[in-house]
Amino acid sequence: MRPITHTYEDPLSIVWTHAAARMGMRVERSPEVNASWDGAGVLTIGTPETLDPDDSLAQMVLHETCHALVEGPECLSKLDWGLSNTDPAKKVHEHACLRVQAALADTVGMRRFFAATTMFRGYYDRLPADPLAPGDDPAILLAQPGWDRARSGPWAEALSDALRRSAEIARALDGAAGEGSLWHGQGSR
Repeated sequence: MRPITHTYEDPLSIVWTHAAARMGMRVERSPEVNASWDGAGVLTIGTPETLDPDDSLAQMVLHETCHALVEGPECLSKLDWGLSNTDPAKKVHEHACLRVQAALADTVGMRRFFAATTMFRGYYDRLPADPLAPGDDPAILLAQPGWDRARSGPWAEALSDALRRSAEIARALDGAAGEGSLWHGQGSR
């Protein structure tokens, strides 16, 4: 029997786990959560069988990072960024997160690939071409500082690098991914 010294890892998961580490987050997987931040450096993401078929570790890390960007540096020491998905008043915070997520994904032409999961997918899918353009949605005002932090804050380089690498992977798969794959058509930007 040959000794096995290496294991296969999904390239996109490597990219986003590395980005998370550069931002001070250690990513762990657990079937007990969808996603959870412990306020002490650990981001726990559900295991593949607990997530929707179009979810990925990359998309989940990006989404949780966008929550942190919207809530600001003070949220890093709070459980789940200081948010509760059972509090209706926090819905606008989720919407702001999704606006930043879409804007970041747009920088590499991968909005559909990095789309939201769960019951907020409809909101995400209805976002305009410029999700941060002025409008009457109160989430826009919450999203703007998050966008600024994403582009020029301490996590900007790690985020930009992870998005660029994601787009490179998408280009490598252009023409190879079947129509049922989330990768289909992502590399043609």
